[in-house]
Amino acid sequence: MKMYVAGQWVDKPKKIEVTNPFDGSVVDTVPQADKGDVDRALESATRGAKVMARLPGYERYKILKKAADLLEARVEEFGRTITLEEGKIIGEGRTEASRSVQTLTLSAEEAKRIHGETIPFDGAPGATRQFGFTLRVPCGVVVAISPFNFPLNLVCHKVGPALAAGNSVVIKPATDTPLSALKLTEILLEAGLPPEAVQCLTGHGGEIGDLLCADRRVRKITFTGSRDVGERICHVAGIKKVTMELGSNSPIIVMPDADLEKVAVATAATGYANAGQVCISTQRVLTNRRIYSDFLDALRPKVAALTTGNPLDEKVKVGPMIREKDAIRVESWVKEAVGSGARLVVGGERRGTIVQPAVVADVKPEMRISCNELFGPVVAVTPFDSIDEAIALANDSIYGLSAGIFTENLEWAIKFAREVQSGNLMINWGPQWRADLMPYGGLKESGFGKEGPRYAVEEMTELKLVCFHLAG
Repeated sequence: MKMYVAGQWVDKPKKIEVTNPFDGSVVDTVPQADKGDVDRALESATRGAKVMARLPGYERYKILKKAADLLEARVEEFGRTITLEEGKIIGEGRTEASRSVQTLTLSAEEAKRIHGETIPFDGAPGATRQFGFTLRVPCGVVVAISPFNFPLNLVCHKVGPALAAGNSVVIKPATDTPLSALKLTEILLEAGLPPEAVQCLTGHGGEIGDLLCADRRVRKITFTGSRDVGERICHVAGIKKVTMELGSNSPIIVMPDADLEKVAVATAATGYANAGQVCISTQRVLTNRRIYSDFLDALRPKVAALTTGNPLDEKVKVGPMIREKDAIRVESWVKEAVGSGARLVVGGERRGTIVQPAVVADVKPEMRISCNELFGPVVAVTPFDSIDEAIALANDSIYGLSAGIFTENLEWAIKFAREVQSGNLMINWGPQWRADLMPYGGLKESGFGKEGPRYAVEEMTELKLVCFHLAG
């Protein structure tokens, strides 16, 4: 495919191969953007931002709603594209494409709801002759940098609100998975988006990412990805609005009154989807010592039943990881934990990019499989004795994106909600759950700012105050 720059579909002599993570076959190629492409894209986006700022909210709504309708008609095609370039099983690919329709629809609705509020100046001493209100206005040029693991829906979560708010947007999709974003760009243009309101640059982040983020023409950056890359973006961005959706090592706390069958089902569902390559995947299961063995007995057959293989096969439940080097890393962390006293309960074998879903028990908090972000199909199980110890273990991390607890005890549930340092808190389900309309974002080094179209629109607008000084 070609990339979209300055109102044109552009090819380049230098290409990047997009490969199928399962078998290494080449799915397609995309151009490798350079400094000149970045400059042309930002020049065009600057013009596009002026066009978008003049476009009424209802017109923005119609464009995004039509894009959602066009996408809905092509869900099967997009689902297959996601599977081919990213490796998630075809059912998950279809689900992501369907969720993306909802994300664009939600964004369309928000285009009609951008408003300010009146300010009660008479509540301040001596301010009886003033009348004021606020206006929300577009930021201008938004740079949207998306990760590989949700190559369509996470692009929609950035692009939809950016356009709804009246901005132009420069998409930088993940190098491994650019095809979904390029196809989305086609749909947006078909839906009637002004030609310079969107750019889609394909290339290596190390070559064009800093150029995009440091440029003064950019007023807002929205990034989803690793903690380390996010920190670098914050360093180079300068004085800009920034939203960071970064890493995690999400815990579940299993209290002694929990329904262990329900916990096992939820752990299998939330720990291994997309081969564990979800930032809110269940990574740590902190289990009360009284039910520890029983929980492992309940979980083992659930994980053993997760079949691996070709993600286009409807019977396969877990596909490959995005790159073999990532699969090798996950395998090595499992071996490292076992070598340090942990116990492999099930799985862990690697074949190329496929890692057999694994459960590792007796994991100590200082092991990498527990304290770092694993981002793979492995769950680490650690015992605890009290709710206070469980919360301390859950909080013993630089991350704080999502966490879950299983209990029927209201006091424990409320204590968890109040004291666990996480942006998303799930009661009686695992941490990997997201409705696309909810405020989504983390605490600590999991980032800052919120996604979800309503909340992202606030992040992608500026607030202005208007004050009338009235005559006596």
